[in-house]
Order: sequence, then C-alpha cells, then structure tokens
Amino acid sequence: MFPERFSNLPAYAFPRLRALLDVHEPGGEVMHMTIGEPKHGFPDWVAGVLAKNIDGFGNYPPNDGTPELQGAIADWIKRRYGVSIDPATQVMPLNGTREGLYNAAMALTPESKNGQQPIILMPNPFYQVYMIGAISVGAEPVFVPATKETGHLPDFTSLPEEVLNRTAIAYICSPANPQGAVASRDYWADLIRLAEKHDFRIFADECYSEIYRDAPPVGALQVAQELGADPERVVIFHSLSKRSNLPGLRSGFVAGGPECLKRVKLLRAYAGAPLPLPLQRVAEAVWADEHHVIENRRLYQEKFAIADEIFAGVDGYMSPEAGFFLWLPVEDGEQAALKLWQETGVRVLPGAYLARDVDGFNPGKQYIRVAMVAPKEDMRRGLIRLRDCIYG
Repeated sequence: MFPERFSNLPAYAFPRLRALLDVHEPGGEVMHMTIGEPKHGFPDWVAGVLAKNIDGFGNYPPNDGTPELQGAIADWIKRRYGVSIDPATQVMPLNGTREGLYNAAMALTPESKNGQQPIILMPNPFYQVYMIGAISVGAEPVFVPATKETGHLPDFTSLPEEVLNRTAIAYICSPANPQGAVASRDYWADLIRLAEKHDFRIFADECYSEIYRDAPPVGALQVAQELGADPERVVIFHSLSKRSNLPGLRSGFVAGGPECLKRVKLLRAYAGAPLPLPLQRVAEAVWADEHHVIENRRLYQEKFAIADEIFAGVDGYMSPEAGFFLWLPVEDGEQAALKLWQETGVRVLPGAYLARDVDGFNPGKQYIRVAMVAPKEDMRRGLIRLRDCIYG
C-alpha cells in the first residue's frame, strides 16, 4: 500500500528530459544548458577554512546553527536589506534551501483555514518543491499563472475571495526562476497587504537575489518592515549556491518572525539534517564576504550582454532582469528541445516541465529554459547554435 497523494506526480523535470533526449544521438558537441548549477569559481580561501575546521566532522553539528553563523547571516540581512533581526530567534541555517522551503510548509501550515482545507498558492511555472510541500501537508496547491501578461510574476491579488480566505501560505520567487522577473517594492507591498487582510504567510524564495543587472532587487522582509506588517507575516529563504557558486556546500538560511522560526526549529530537532560543523564554519566566512559576490555578479552581467547581442531581433526575446536563466519563446518547448539536441547537441529544458496544466493550459509549454552557467565563451557558442537552430 502506498500513499495516493503522490500518485499523479509526473516524473521530475530532469528524468523527463533524459527520457525525451537520451534515446537520440546528439547532433554535435554536447553542451549542458539545463541545470542551474553555477560554474564560476567559488572563493579560493574556502578550502583553507574547511581544512582548519576539518575536525568538526567528528562532532554532531548544532541543530540551529552555530551562534557565529546565525550572527553572520543576521549581519548580512542588515547590510543587504537594512533589517535588524535577532540571530538567536529569527534565523536558522539550512542544509540547502530546498529543505527549508519544504519543512517550513510542514511546520507552519495549519490543518484547516476558516474551517476548510487550506490552500497554498504558488506561481506557475514554479520550483517543484513548492507543490510537494503543499501536497505533503494536505493542502490544496493552487497554481497562479506567471505569464508575459502578468509580468512573469503571479497576480495573487486577482484571486477570488473564496480562494484567499482559505490561503495559508503563498510561495513567491523573486528574482523568478525561470523567467528572471523581479518583484518591485509596489508588488511586495500589495502582496503583503493582501496577506495581512486574508491572514496568510508569504514564503519569499530569494535565492537569486544577488545576481542582477543594475539595482539590487528589493526584499520581502524590508518591505514588510517599511509597512509595519506583522513580523510573522513573511518568511525568507536564501542560499549560498548561486550567490557564492557553492551549490555543493548545501548551505542556506530561513529567516522570519520568532514564532515561525520556533516551530521550524522544533521540526528540525525531530526530523531535520543540520549542516555539518565544518561547512557551517565555511558558511560563516562566506556570508561575511562581498568581494567574491561582486565579481560573480560582474561575470553574469557580461553574460546578460552576450545573450542580448545574440538574440537581438528575435521576436519575443525577453532579457532577464536577474538570475541566470533565459526564458526563450518557442512554438513548443519539447519539440524545440528535441530538435536542438538532435541537430546541435545543446541540451535545454522544456518550459512545460517546470509548470502544471491548469484547465488545459500550461504556461511553460511555449518556452525553453536555458541556464547561462557555462564558461562565457562556451555559453556564447551554445547560444549561437541555439539561435541558428531554433530561430534561424
């Protein structure tokens, strides 16, 4: 006997992609542009910090994070967003933000909302853990289109009262994965006011916040503070994976109101996996340094310029505001990905794999997602091959 709540899940995006492509031979030198795994170098001093603290693998790590790591995160939030939080009660380091995005739903979703099954809102397309979090807690996932017409961000304010009155949590990713759209201060303010009116929490996935073109994206926590919102209203999630090119460190954090964090920490004590102590020591140092982040951002800004040059004149091309993905319009994402693979060897992800069909409409179907993580000149060659194959 197995649980039925997961029985209608499609295969995850990357197994689906392998099933689509790997039965065919590539049409050229293979280039992977699917997974958002940063390839820029991480700080060279990371190895020294790790070596200095290697004995820490002989100890169980502190469940809530070292005081030094909590402090480094709180200091970064203050520098980045101008928001002061208590490191002991409002921050918890994570073993990768996916852990936090899932377990925060487990810890904070009520069994019912206004006497009914709770709803968890999420953009469509979306990071797939949002949906799994909702299903796991017995909530109804509601997929809100994030399309060209809505600025590639979900318009939660357009939802009917009966949906909003059942809503317990709204996931929102800014800068958005996959589209690269950035929530403005007004967008955050409208969403926070909506959450205050209907008494739901906002889970702000801000993992791409440090990769941007010009102005740093405004944060949910800073707007909540400006509005004087309930401190328990917004929970934020950040990561060193993209900011510092350390996806294998599996280090991020969740921050929010002390009552929310108390419940998240309690669940972690029973069922979580805290970051190993030597890795926490590395994270302490990495959150405290901005020099490598500035250089990383400069490299991505060069890649934005290359993409803009290559796709200039392509109808519907949208230059991303932030993040490191291109969200390219095509007639059919699966067909485009297969054609590209068979004719050039370039691998991209069909946009439909990042979204769900709702009333027969999948907002990712006519897109492909392209990760700009390869070395600059490799990326240039891959994008030119893509352009000539799909748009030539």
